[in-house]
Amino acid sequence: MRRTVLWFGVILLANSLFGQATIADEPLSDRIANYDIDVILDHENRMIRGKQTLTWTNPSSDTIRTLQFHLYLNAFKNSQSTFLSKSSREFPGSLKAEDKETWGYSEIVKFIDQHGTEITSNLQYIQPDDDNTSDQTVIELTLDKPVYPKETHQFKLEFQAKIPKIVARTGYGRDYYFMVQWFPKLGVYEPAGMRYAEKGQWNCHQYHSQSEYYADFGVYNVRITVPKDMIVGASGIFESGNINDDGTRTHVYRAEDVIDFAWTASPHFQEVKDKWEHVNIRLLIQPEHKEHTIRYIKAAKQALSYFKKHLGVYPYTTLTIVDPPIYGIRSSGMEYPTLVTGASIAKLPNAIRTVEIITVHEFAHQYFMQMLASNEFEEPWLDEGFTTYFENRIMDQYYGDQTATIDLLGYRAGGMEQSRTSYTGMRNPQIAEVFRPAWGFKHGGYNSLAYHKTCTWIATLDNMVGREVMDDILITYFERWKFKHPCGQDFIDVANEVVSKRHGEKFGVNLDWFFDQVLYSNEVCDYKIHTITNNLITNKIGFFDQEGEKVFIESREEVEDSVYNSVVIIHRLGQAKFPVDILVRFDDGTEVLEHWEGIDPTYELNYTGSKKIEWAHLDPESKNLMDLNLNNNSKRVERDTDVVWKYTSKFMFWVQNLITTLTVLI
Repeated sequence: MRRTVLWFGVILLANSLFGQATIADEPLSDRIANYDIDVILDHENRMIRGKQTLTWTNPSSDTIRTLQFHLYLNAFKNSQSTFLSKSSREFPGSLKAEDKETWGYSEIVKFIDQHGTEITSNLQYIQPDDDNTSDQTVIELTLDKPVYPKETHQFKLEFQAKIPKIVARTGYGRDYYFMVQWFPKLGVYEPAGMRYAEKGQWNCHQYHSQSEYYADFGVYNVRITVPKDMIVGASGIFESGNINDDGTRTHVYRAEDVIDFAWTASPHFQEVKDKWEHVNIRLLIQPEHKEHTIRYIKAAKQALSYFKKHLGVYPYTTLTIVDPPIYGIRSSGMEYPTLVTGASIAKLPNAIRTVEIITVHEFAHQYFMQMLASNEFEEPWLDEGFTTYFENRIMDQYYGDQTATIDLLGYRAGGMEQSRTSYTGMRNPQIAEVFRPAWGFKHGGYNSLAYHKTCTWIATLDNMVGREVMDDILITYFERWKFKHPCGQDFIDVANEVVSKRHGEKFGVNLDWFFDQVLYSNEVCDYKIHTITNNLITNKIGFFDQEGEKVFIESREEVEDSVYNSVVIIHRLGQAKFPVDILVRFDDGTEVLEHWEGIDPTYELNYTGSKKIEWAHLDPESKNLMDLNLNNNSKRVERDTDVVWKYTSKFMFWVQNLITTLTVLI
């Protein structure tokens, strides 16, 4: 026993001395908000109690007299919170029951400022997004002494929280805990000129059911104490651990240059370790899902490799994948710094690629939610849309563009295809524009628009400018803005810059016309081949002036060597205007590719010659994925139907007579 403990101590010491959270020698971010937290899980009472030291640097030239914090768990405090009162979808029956153990809350018990003065009484709840005074997910602290420009202050606080049964993302299910948004987290103070801020301001939104997170970068040193039989997973790297006299174990983790910290605990996890280059992969999987181990690991490695090649190296040294139990399924499919949750069920066929899709998607968030750290509250598309786009690229690359999501019993579908269908198949694709805050999708459409419409227009832009140029846009955007909280206009500026450099004015002076339609407007796109005609040009018919007299010519003879006037008419049925190619095929096998800017309501292609048009196809390379109806994008010349109708009429005549005869007999 002593020898085991000794070796355990040696291993932990080595890990503490030589482990590091990122591969960089220097800080990757400005590390504005840094946290040291001690938290104890009271499993019996479903409570956590913590002590927290916040070290915060004022990033602005303003004098800061208040701080704003998120207390996310108060979303589950009562039925009047903004989260629950405005989203029946997230209000499960368990919270309606009179069982206080299923509800949760969070509170700051004590707050001590930089100078050692307790100022807990200065706390008050605010509601920056709505007039719901019952919502307590944001709390403001008035400081006795301000934080001056560029000054660093350290604050100490004590907090406690009642853990809710998992409603969305966080909470407990039996003896499984998934702890996210669990501590008082500081909002982001945006100096004038940052993102859309005209003047310095706190950006600290309430917790809405359709919004996620926004936070500053920092270093987290977290000590988690849980019952000793529980296996713990967390953001960052494991530094040390020890068994306490009271039958608990304390796990110490450190995460650098991250915007949040998440952890999980359960006695049932089976731990699987693997490695990809510099990244230690740790899978915490349910015993009943063990068959999916290879699927999780393989998908994670594919995502790591793809991002390294197409966007940038993953700079962290750990990646933890959590496989929730069925009774914790509401915590599945989520992303946090260096830790993601997957989703699986026992006996799930390999042909249904749920495990791979969710793993790839949640890992992709490490680049957009975590490293770029855009504001998911206000611009969810900037994270979810780009993440979905890369998810589809990766899945289509490794599993086939027709089989990436499912390949079962003859039913097949690719990733990009599924995203496009999720948008174009909406009952009302004009329900909202993409550019609005997450909680602004009041009547639906959040998932289809923020995720899938955005993915579809990014893929359309990709097709327009070419993959090489698209990758140039994405790499430039990522390298320029990683660890800096970009906004949507920052991406647009990069796209305009790169496309102008690579294509000149091929797509106009800039791409604002494109973003105005796909991002800021709810307009839809639909082009249609309306008609194709081939009219034989005949000799003259009618009155003609000849030697001062009007001569009537009634000849209908065809001209020698038949000449046709062939016409294709195209209609723009939607309001959105995109350039479009038209491929026209003639009866001698020749083809011509035409181009139309797609602006006018109708457009005509006109040909005169001995050839007749056989068919025409809009957007033959399927570049414009925004087109709602692809079924009207092609048309063949209408056949002579006189003979068909002749025999159809005879058939209907005999059917009518048969019905009459039967009626008489009855």
